[in-house]
Amino acid sequence: MTMRYPLILSLAFVLVAAAPGSAPITVAVSGIDGARGRVHVDVCLEGQFTKHGCQWSAEAPAVRGTTFVTVTAVPPGHYAAQAYYDANSNGKADRNLIGMPTELVGFSNDVRVHLSRPKFSDAAFVHGGTEQRIDFSVHRIP
Repeated sequence: MTMRYPLILSLAFVLVAAAPGSAPITVAVSGIDGARGRVHVDVCLEGQFTKHGCQWSAEAPAVRGTTFVTVTAVPPGHYAAQAYYDANSNGKADRNLIGMPTELVGFSNDVRVHLSRPKFSDAAFVHGGTEQRIDFSVHRIP
């Protein structure tokens, strides 16, 4: 009988962690040029976009071509997504001396950037609280 209580507590934690009306967003990240490392995805509110600390994130082992990353329990709202291919598995998007990413990066709506950060409004999408899939590619920033 004592074995049931940890299971019940685990289920209760899962139910509390997922906000009502929240649902997963699966991001198909294409442009992955290797099968080593990880692909990291953030789903961000406007004030967090292109910064560290987005509330919803996930990662998956890299798959050459397209890697699918599922970000769970995202409540309905207006978001933008960002991804990077962490080829060396060091847990961060590596940058050069002037702060430009040296690893492949991408943004929802397939927004391409050159020397400035993308605008939230260009990358924004609406998540209605049901399971959703979005697709975009990662690129090297010149």
